[in-house]
Amino acid sequence: MALTIVDRHSEAALIFERVDQVSKSTASCHYERHLQQQTTRSTTTTTANHSIAGGRVARVVVAHPHPHSHSHSHSHPSCCSSKRLATEHSQAQIVKSWRNPVTVNPPPQRPWLPLAKPNKTRPACIFTVMCYNVLCDKYATRQMYGYCPGWALGWDYRKKSIIDEIRHYAADIISLQEIETEQFYHFFLPELKNDGYEGIFSPKSRAKTMSELERKYVDGCAIFFRTSKFTLIKEHLIEFNQLAMANAEGSDNMLNRVMPKDNIGLAALLKVKETAWEPMSEVTQISQPLLVCTAHIHWDPEFCDVKLIQTMMLSNELKTIIDEASHSFRPGHKNDSNSVQLLLCGDFNSLPDSGVVEFLGKGRVAMDHLDFKDMGYKLCLQRLLSNDTNEFTHSFKLASAYSEDIMPHTNYTFDFKGIIDYIFYTKTGMVPLGLLGPVSNDWLRENKVVGCPHPHIPSDHFPLLVELELMHTASQQAPPNGLINRR
Repeated sequence: MALTIVDRHSEAALIFERVDQVSKSTASCHYERHLQQQTTRSTTTTTANHSIAGGRVARVVVAHPHPHSHSHSHSHPSCCSSKRLATEHSQAQIVKSWRNPVTVNPPPQRPWLPLAKPNKTRPACIFTVMCYNVLCDKYATRQMYGYCPGWALGWDYRKKSIIDEIRHYAADIISLQEIETEQFYHFFLPELKNDGYEGIFSPKSRAKTMSELERKYVDGCAIFFRTSKFTLIKEHLIEFNQLAMANAEGSDNMLNRVMPKDNIGLAALLKVKETAWEPMSEVTQISQPLLVCTAHIHWDPEFCDVKLIQTMMLSNELKTIIDEASHSFRPGHKNDSNSVQLLLCGDFNSLPDSGVVEFLGKGRVAMDHLDFKDMGYKLCLQRLLSNDTNEFTHSFKLASAYSEDIMPHTNYTFDFKGIIDYIFYTKTGMVPLGLLGPVSNDWLRENKVVGCPHPHIPSDHFPLLVELELMHTASQQAPPNGLINRR
């Protein structure tokens, strides 16, 4: 009987579920007997090489690739019994590493990395922002995350760790993805209201077509903000499937590839409260808007064209929102979009070298970029963005708070580890003062953590946290650039 490593993890974890009312020592006996039975079986497997926490697993089958996976390398099967035994021993060691996970010490505190000091010569609002994909319950399956014990994968266990983590960092603005509708209204909102937050939420577009019962389990995006610093002026929902449908003329692929994906963006137009400015002055009595947006872009690496187009549609909608807001905040004045600062957070499911990140970070992407897959989007995108040059552009002047040298991965699973979550800020109006560093690589390696979730890490994503200094645009000219030397 051929078993994948996912199968072994899942079967072994099931033993713990069956013996919940039995002592840990009894569970351990069951588990050891299970491993002994498995290692005596003859096994013929299709193989793949994977690097695991610094070591090598010679022959492992990955039956169900993670949705964020970008590549898989496969080798030929071997009939050599010594290799088979070595493989089974390695697989057993992986499972054994979490056999009694409560004995594993939690990871050390993630380091705080200071980047700059506040400029006290001008009015500024200093605040922190968190971006976190919490991994909703319906996606946290044993099939996908078989390396995580069942009890640590369950929502009742993970949600306590997630809310504890959110409270520990106590960000002023919290951007969340993969929040199930029922969990927002019955868990996250009441819990965080008690801590001084208000929040907005929208599920993915598919919720509109579902029954009330089914809608409860549709995930979406949420934004929470600390009411002592911010007031909500208006919320905006960006539905990519609706935008694709409205701009599909001349492109079958816009209808067939982009329109069926029901990802969303959610934006909150906030006003900074007068008491949040330091030092306070007459200038700070002028309203200063901040547009906070969170988004969850399509996951499939085969649809890099969809990811890029969703991101471009998002930027176009944000420009419309900012133009309207800047006019309403300063009626009678010349429309100045720089008066509204933008904070863009989310799971973009895109690596740092992707067209998505190039477009957001550089403000432009070529019309013939490889991520478009030469699928004939040019004319409808030119109409959408009112652009007739050889590249698509935006005018936000964004910078990413995190870089690859600081955070090597934001998503950490068995078969994919990489950066796909981002916090972008307007570099002409905000300066990053510090950020939360990575989870200890030594802890991951020493405890043979092959992927997350883990009993000590409740999601397959690591939260990002940045402290920003927001300058009052009515009182100061922008700095020459918003880039801070990394230290």
